[in-house]
Amino acid sequence: MGSSSNAGVFAPGALILAAVSYGIYRGLHRILARAGRYSHVWHPALFDVALYASILSASILFLEHLPT
Repeated sequence: MGSSSNAGVFAPGALILAAVSYGIYRGLHRILARAGRYSHVWHPALFDVALYASILSASILFLEHLPT
């Protein structure tokens, strides 16, 4: 992962990936909440952290295997 420059502001690749993963997490969280799936979860906050960590990890692994 490299860095990116937008209007002279440099951002590390991990920060950009974390922001994109957070957007995916928020969308998935909203879908799960509307479907009533959080009633089956023991600790919703812990589930949210695990969900975000899983999305971020999957994103990193996906980008690592892309050809350069």
